Parts: sequence; structure tokens; C-alpha cells
Amino acid sequence: MEYMLRKQFVYLCICLFVALFIAAPIHAQGCTLPDCDASGSDCQDRLRNAQNKCTEAISQLEAAKQPQVSELQKLQASITAFQNRIKGIEVELVIKANAIAEGEKQLSGLLTVAYDRIRQFYMRSVNSSPFFIFLSSTNVGSALRTYGYQQAVVNEDKKIITQTALLVKDLENRKTVLENEKATIFGLKADFDKKAAAVKQLLDSANAYESVLSNTLAAVTAKQQAFLAQKLAGLGIPLFAISGGGCSSDLTNGKDPGPGFGGSFGFFTFGVPNRVGLNQYGAWGRAKDHQDYDTILKAYYDFTGYQDFDVTIKVNNGNGINQGSIIWTGSLDNYVKRVYEVPDSWTDNDSAALKAQAIAVRSYALAATDNGNNSICATQQCQVFKDVNGQTKGGNWDVAVDATPRKAMVKDGSPIKAFFSSTHGGYAFNTGDLTGWSNTSYTKRMVDTPSKSVSSFSDLRNNAYDKDSPWFYCDWGGRSSAGGTAWLKPDEVADIVNVMLLVQQDSGAQKHVVQTDKPNPDGTDTWDAATVRSKLGGAAYNSISNITVNADFGVGRVTNVTVSGDGKTNTFSLDTFKLYFNLRAPANIQIVGPLFNVERK
Repeated sequence: MEYMLRKQFVYLCICLFVALFIAAPIHAQGCTLPDCDASGSDCQDRLRNAQNKCTEAISQLEAAKQPQVSELQKLQASITAFQNRIKGIEVELVIKANAIAEGEKQLSGLLTVAYDRIRQFYMRSVNSSPFFIFLSSTNVGSALRTYGYQQAVVNEDKKIITQTALLVKDLENRKTVLENEKATIFGLKADFDKKAAAVKQLLDSANAYESVLSNTLAAVTAKQQAFLAQKLAGLGIPLFAISGGGCSSDLTNGKDPGPGFGGSFGFFTFGVPNRVGLNQYGAWGRAKDHQDYDTILKAYYDFTGYQDFDVTIKVNNGNGINQGSIIWTGSLDNYVKRVYEVPDSWTDNDSAALKAQAIAVRSYALAATDNGNNSICATQQCQVFKDVNGQTKGGNWDVAVDATPRKAMVKDGSPIKAFFSSTHGGYAFNTGDLTGWSNTSYTKRMVDTPSKSVSSFSDLRNNAYDKDSPWFYCDWGGRSSAGGTAWLKPDEVADIVNVMLLVQQDSGAQKHVVQTDKPNPDGTDTWDAATVRSKLGGAAYNSISNITVNADFGVGRVTNVTVSGDGKTNTFSLDTFKLYFNLRAPANIQIVGPLFNVERK
């Protein structure tokens, strides 16, 4: 009975779980705000794609959820039937218990008879010796009749005694079975009561997940997209290695937040946005580790080989492909010699990093321009191009370009769009991992360390190939009131957390909870910390005492963030925490990527 009930329940639960929570959420990929510069056409496309994906995710989840409603109802009906069966079994147990009680009552009379029979049996057994009967009888016939009678009485005594003993044993067995059944049914009843509640939570969770998507979609309004993108652009994050400088806050330049910041928190991001393709500082780290350019490129891209190209490249003065006016025209290699992406000093292992970069530059330019049919921009939105006095960059860079003439990476006969950036923070992603982008066959996920594995934040900081980048581990942003740093006080972090909790309760509050030191992008009033606390009531935090960041080091993403303070604890997903942190944090303080850690002074 118990096995069949459990088997049917587990089967139904698995079917519903697969349908609701594996099929539906897959379509929600991309329903998050992208990290990009709002001024770029590529960023605008990604923002539009993100909003479209949110809308699409909600529609697909609703479509996936509806067919399961009937399944859920069937499952609930099955559980109700199971619970009714359990109630029926409970009634049967009461009947059994009553029958046992009646049996015990009847047995008490039988035991009295059996006791008397045992006493008489004992007495007869003493006086029923055949020798004694023969001596006391007048003749043999009388002796035999007397002996036969006494044996019949003795046998009847034995029968009654044996039957009574068997009844006692059967009653004891029935009582044992009853107690076992009571224990089993009690466990089943408690188990299925829990399962009934769990099944109800399945659809509730689907509705809650849809609510999260709806809230995300509500957050991705055009005005707030622009607000967050402009805030990100204001950080001036360098996307190419030659730009120089370091983090905007205190990690590399020794700033101090000053008095009043005891116990404050710093939010440190690994790498810069768009961790796809070649990791420039990672390539340099690999060259120092004695890898040649072919090994370096194959670490970051999936391509079938190299091919020589001899095309004309046109450069425009806009901020994307085919934008603005044409400002330069020349051969592919002359174009590459004017690209300023990596330092000329990276000459380790026969300039392997420079050669890898030169081939990546060619491949990107060819793919982006359709083999020269379109023009390419001169900014970091495409590739940083400079035609200084009509001259090439020169030096070791020109040597690396000449050492790999016209060579580009191809897959299926076509150049790959070889994305790259200065610092990936120890990981590379497929383009499909970025908000608003689709998968490409030539980009890939990978852990950028010698061991190809990471077990902790300290492990990552000690072993990543791009660990020497000045932007490898940064707390971005700063404000004059904190000594130019990005450190936040415990009560400031509490305010950001309260915003997250309030929006979870009331999605309509979302437009009122942007940072208080800048104009509200939606043109409405911004609620200060006291107002948010009052609306949140007893659930609000006054101060945060501890923050724990949980990460999936296999892919390089935070999974969730747990905060504690005032005797309370709450856990938030990466998307929720990062979105509302960036909306609410003062000045231009931001988390700029999917992998970050929190430190405390």
C-alpha cells in the first residue's frame, strides 16, 4: 500500500516539475538588464532585445503553465484520493481495534475455562495412570472403559487449552499488526499532508517566477534603461587593455573612505562587461606561461582553421557599423596596424599575445564588415582605430601584424566575429550568456586558469590568467563624501536591501526606489530610506551586519546573495540584487558584472 501510494505521487510530481520548472524558465534567458554603454548602437539593440525577451518569457511561461493547470488539478485530486484512502484505512484500523477489544473480552471468559481445564487436566493426569486404573477396576473391561473415558476427557482438555493458546497468540499478533499499521498510517498521513502542501507550492512557485519576470520587465523601462546605461558609461570602464589606469575606487590607488565608515562594505566585480572571446590580459598571461598564439586563440574561440584575406577596409566616424562618414580606407593589414588595443610591451614568448590579438582584430573586422562591404567604427564600440599623421602604430605591434599577414580565423569557410575585451575576470562566456545576445558557434564558456577550475574567490584571484589586469577585481564608482571610494555604510546597504524587499511586496514601488542623489528618471518622487522603511514595516532592516555571496565557480556567476542584520536574514538572486543595487546605490557606485564579491572594512 505505502509503496504504491509513494510511487504514484512521485511519478506525478516529476511530470509536473519537468513541465513547469525545466521547460518554462529556459525561455527566460536574457530577461535581465545588459551591462553596456548606452551610446552604442549595439547596446541599444541589446536593451531592446532584453525587453523583448522579458515579454517573450512571460508569454512562454504562461503558455507552458496553462496546460499544467489540469495536471496540477489531477495531481491534487490524486493526493486527495490518497488522503481519503488513508482516512478509510484509519476507519478500518478503528474497526480492527474494536474487533480486538471484543476478542479480548471474549477471550477473558475462555481463559477462565482454559484455566479450569488446565487444573483438571493436571489432576486427571495424576490419576489417569493405566496401572492405577487396572488395579482399581474389577475387571479388564471396566478398566479399559474407564481409561478410554479419561483419555477422551484429557484430549478434550488438550484441545480447549490449545485453541485458547492459539487465540491468545492470534490476538497478540493482531495487536502487533495493528500497532504497526497505526505507525505506518500516521507516517503516511503526515507525509502526504506535507506533499499536498508542496504540490500547491508548485503552481505558486510558477506564479511567483512569472511575477519576478513581470517585475524585471517593469524595471526594464526605457527611461530606467537609459539611466542605468548612462550610470555605467559614467564609470569610464576601459574595454581595451591599452587604455591604462585602474579601478575607479580604492583598490589600486590607496584611497580611504575616512571616518564614519567602520564596518562598511565594498562590492568588487571580477573583470569588465562583455566577457566574450579573447581575454586580452588573459592572452598576455598565457604568453607568459609559454603558450603560442595558436594555443591562445584556440583557448578562447572554437574555429576550424586560418585563412588569408586581402580586402579593403573602410572606417567611419560614427559609433557602429555603417554609421557616420568614411574617414579612412585601406588594406586589411594596414587597418590592423592602426588598431590600438593592447600594449606594445607584451612581447613575451615571441609576442604571442600581440600575434593572437592581430589575428582576432582581422577576424572581427572581416565578419563585422561582411568582408569589407560595410564600414567599421573607430571607437571601442568596434575596435579602437587611430590614424595618427597617416602612420601605423609601429613598434612590436607592426612586427606582430607582419608576422601573421592577412591571417584570420574561420569557421565553415567564413571569418568569425572574434569578440574580445581587456579583462574577463577569470572566465569567458558564449555570446548567448550575455543579455540580449544569441549563441554563436565560435564563442565558448571556459574557466581561464591553468587548472581550468576554480574553487573560491581567493583561488580565482591567485590563479586566473588575467589576474595582473588593473581591472581584474574592482569596486567601481566613488563619491567625495567617502574619500572618492565606493564603500557603503551598513545602513546604506540596509536601504538597498529594503528596496529589494519592498519591490518584492509591491512592484508598483519600483519607480520610486532609484538612488536619492540623482533626479528620478521616470519624473516621479523618489522615496528616501525612512520612507522605504516605513512602507516595509517590521520587515525592514536598519543595519546590515553580514553579506554572503554564493557563486557557481564552474561558470563564473553569482547564484545568490544572503544578507543578515537586526536578527533577520534574506536571500536574493543575482539579477534582483545587482539590478536594485545599481538602481539605488549612490553616486555612480555599481556592480558591473555577473561575478562579484563583498568585502568589509
